[in-house]
Amino acid sequence: MAGVVAAVNEPDPQAGVRGRARSFAEPLLAGETTPSGENLLAHADAVADILAGIGGAETIQAAAYLSYACAQLNRPDEVIGKVFGDNFARLAVETAKLEQVQQRSRAGRAELPSDSELAGQQTEAVRKMLLAFSRDLRVVLLRLASRLQTLRWCTAQRLPLAPSVLREAHEVFAPLANRLGIWQIKWEMEDLIFRAQEPDTYRQIAGLLDEKRSEREAALEQRRAQIETALRAQGIDAAVSGRPKHISSIVRKMRGKGLDFEHVFDVRALRIIVSSVADCYAALDWVHQHFAPVPGEFDDYIAKPKVNGYQSLHTVVRDADGRAWEIQIRTRAMHQHAEHGVAAHWAYKEAGAKGYVGVSAASQYDAKIAVLRQLLAWERDLSGAAQHGLLDDRIYVLTPEAAVVELPAGATPVDFAYTVHTDLGHRCRGARVDGAMVPLNTALKNGQTVEISAAKEGGPSRDWLNAELGYLASSRAKAKVRAWFNAQHARETTARGREMVEKLLQREGRTALALDQLAASLGFKTPDALFETVGKDELSLRSIATALHPPEPAPDADAQLLQRKAPAEAGGRGGVLVVGLDSLLTQPARCCKPAPPDPIAGYVTRGRGVSIHRRDCPSFRDLQARDPERVIEVAWSTPATGRAPAYPVDVSVEAVDRQGLLRDISDVFAREKMNVIGVQTQSVKGWAQMTFTVEVADTGRLAQVLHGVRDVAGCARAANEGRERGRKRAADLLYLPASNRCAGA
Repeated sequence: MAGVVAAVNEPDPQAGVRGRARSFAEPLLAGETTPSGENLLAHADAVADILAGIGGAETIQAAAYLSYACAQLNRPDEVIGKVFGDNFARLAVETAKLEQVQQRSRAGRAELPSDSELAGQQTEAVRKMLLAFSRDLRVVLLRLASRLQTLRWCTAQRLPLAPSVLREAHEVFAPLANRLGIWQIKWEMEDLIFRAQEPDTYRQIAGLLDEKRSEREAALEQRRAQIETALRAQGIDAAVSGRPKHISSIVRKMRGKGLDFEHVFDVRALRIIVSSVADCYAALDWVHQHFAPVPGEFDDYIAKPKVNGYQSLHTVVRDADGRAWEIQIRTRAMHQHAEHGVAAHWAYKEAGAKGYVGVSAASQYDAKIAVLRQLLAWERDLSGAAQHGLLDDRIYVLTPEAAVVELPAGATPVDFAYTVHTDLGHRCRGARVDGAMVPLNTALKNGQTVEISAAKEGGPSRDWLNAELGYLASSRAKAKVRAWFNAQHARETTARGREMVEKLLQREGRTALALDQLAASLGFKTPDALFETVGKDELSLRSIATALHPPEPAPDADAQLLQRKAPAEAGGRGGVLVVGLDSLLTQPARCCKPAPPDPIAGYVTRGRGVSIHRRDCPSFRDLQARDPERVIEVAWSTPATGRAPAYPVDVSVEAVDRQGLLRDISDVFAREKMNVIGVQTQSVKGWAQMTFTVEVADTGRLAQVLHGVRDVAGCARAANEGRERGRKRAADLLYLPASNRCAGA
């Protein structure tokens, strides 16, 4: 850096601050050029002149030189700060940095179609970035003046403007100058843009104007002074100002209203500012007495204000030479409202073809713009004092592709990732800011380029929701992280419910049942909705089991009570013979589940054939006492094949719960070659209660197997559940009144 500093001229302490800055920057800029080809020192001179022309203080003129010198210095903040002070160094560095960011953003937007929605969003983001990039309004003014000079130089040199530069000037800089109320820059920039975009139309309109611009401006000044002097002579405290209509504005009005050039009456316009409403009408009366009013071109917006509150008198008159003049008359309060209030010029001029549908200045962003417009005037009086705190609630950073991303102040790389795309936020694992790795809770700053490192899959961290760790500043990003964890919890609940339902179907032997059919039968639209409800314990498995075994409808007549059974040779059950009849449908009763050689009896049911009970079954005794005519004699029989059929019997086991208990008991049944067709288990306070459904041909054989089950370690009881239930039922009946014993239940 020492070599660079040595090459810098030592500023003359007697010179003004602009002269000192130019002397300092001259050796650094003299041999350099701008991207458009203009000498950099000459460009800085012109920018300083433009700033002086709009009333900028000498300090901001000096900053034009220092900002361009930054690129030639290794540590510009230190070098400029040592010579000119920290305030100048900060302004110069911020301006230089903003220019670099704009160049990257301009390159990134070059590929977007100008009429695309994304291009429009990026344009507005760049406008806001210009205001929010620095807390010093002078940075924005420096960039506006620089772009105006680039347009001037290319036009003077008859060089074509780069499409990206022209587009940015048209979509960003000119509207920004309009919003800031810097009319001199706005109108000239729009004329230069229009001249580059439509050179033939520009020349045509210029030819229609019978005077050169300088002549028109001279005539305007002469008329302005004449009216102001005359009104003051009438005792009206009036300030008259005016400007010629610019070519771009003329064409815009002709196209917008479908007018010929001859019918554009405000090519020359004057504005009269007075003290009171009475003076407005007095001034109007004087104007109409001394000039010829154009019929149909008078509007009284004082008596009938516009919907946005705008008030003024508008009239069009012709002078002695037949030239049309538009004259606006308003009070100072009306003018203040029109310039800085909700009816500011840009608030309705920029509404365009969409029409006026509200006051855009009422938004928070537009309210800040109004303050900035006030600050422009203050800047002229305060010799360039920095302005703070206007747009501190938002920052603007860039993606690696130079797209502008708007974030809340204090936002982190995680906020950035969620703003770009929700999935990118979920998978965010690291970040680079301006090429350097940073922690994910680093607060971002205006103009930084942020690149996210993401995993191929995964989700956010719960630490991101901890406010003390500072990972998230955006409420939108916080909501997305919470939504991810809520969805994750819902998936876990659904998976748990699915597992519970599938185990139930397996125990019930209904694994072939379609899940969507089961869900529909229970009133759910999808199986996942059913699983989630079960997983939340809002629907019991008992309710599902009940739905799997709906009650059968009663038949219409007793003639349909007995149903014939298919012959044993055709694959029927066999094994039970109804005395006196054959080929009747029989089925073992669930209450006692009889098996040979248990003594049995039959009971004719309603619609399910003959139910076979053990004779000592308490339920059968109840049925026999209630309907003795339905009891019939039955006996065990052997099919023609000579092979005894197997009957399902429930075996109840109680044992100390331990790992491997179910396996050990199942091994006993397997060794005895006894088929297990169902198992139900539950554990209560360290005790396992299990029910095995096994197929047996002889209960005597089952008794031998139960001895083997009782020998399993920890087993306290193993019994035929049907027999045990029968004994318990019989014991209970001893304590029932005689009148209730036949009721069964």
